[in-house]
Amino acid sequence: MSFTWTDEKTEQVIGNLLRAGVVLSAIVVLAGGILYLAHHGRTHADYHVFKGQPEALRDVPGIASGAMKLDSRSIIQFGLLLLIITPIARVAFSAVSFALEKDRMYVVVSLIVLAVLIYGLAGS
Repeated sequence: MSFTWTDEKTEQVIGNLLRAGVVLSAIVVLAGGILYLAHHGRTHADYHVFKGQPEALRDVPGIASGAMKLDSRSIIQFGLLLLIITPIARVAFSAVSFALEKDRMYVVVSLIVLAVLIYGLAGS
């Protein structure tokens, strides 16, 4: 019994990938939000002085490190990173799918789109 990769199978996997990415992201952000409110829910905001994001929350290694330490803001940021990565994973999967279908032109187009996305996220 041989397995052939079809457009319908591709659409089904991509739909599941996008759904799973969004749901996982929402769960992680919700968990971080609950943890944040548990630790900081009763503190009053001081709007007289602007305080930007801490340096640790501005890059992926810092976010991952903080999330591993169960820092609530890092967990929220990690959930947002998952949300950003979801469509990138979709493009990467599309390139693999087109390769399985032996559609070289769409593989090249998908890889170009993937390269542009990664270049844009890397900060140019």
